[in-house]
Amino acid sequence: MSANNVKQPQKNLPTGVKGALVGAGASCLVLKAGSGYGWMLRPPGAVAEDDFLKKCLRCGRCAHVCPYDAVKMGKLSDGLAIGTPVIVPREMPCYLCSDLPCVKACPSGALDPELKDPLKTRMGTAVISEREECLSIKGLRCEVCYRACPVIDKAITVENYLNVKTGRHAIFEPVVHKKDCTGCGICEKACVLERPAIVVQPLQPPTESWYES
Repeated sequence: MSANNVKQPQKNLPTGVKGALVGAGASCLVLKAGSGYGWMLRPPGAVAEDDFLKKCLRCGRCAHVCPYDAVKMGKLSDGLAIGTPVIVPREMPCYLCSDLPCVKACPSGALDPELKDPLKTRMGTAVISEREECLSIKGLRCEVCYRACPVIDKAITVENYLNVKTGRHAIFEPVVHKKDCTGCGICEKACVLERPAIVVQPLQPPTESWYES
């Protein structure tokens, strides 16, 4: 599926940068969401975190041009994220705009201007973190995350095998392929469970639980 064919919801343009605060950061690729809904990611094209924090002007231009209001400016309650752009997939994922307006708007190179193809971005990687809760793995036909994936049949495929509990039904398990996953979070947003079974983790995940109990 091309970037132009990514399924995108209709949403009004943001009226301005919301909650932007100027403050210092620290080296951390993903940041704990103040809401308790897991972790926040950097926008597409973000350079390595140490360089990002040096280059990011905390100007909010990337957030201002995001047509889905997915890019937020970190608030005081977000701790390390204060004043820097973040994405919380469960609230609003990155819909991989074909023209990458956030990257074009960045004046400092904190978002790599060399990124031209949104499907080449690597914000993180999706994982089935709650296998015992995943409806597909339980033997129910769900596959919502698979069908929502903008890189369907590459980043997420479905593998079927015999359901050993029943001995006669099939299980259709979604399988994430890290090398093709953009980390956009569309699958996490699409998960029908209140506590999503699939979440986007950083490429080097921290040790804390992704979702608070």
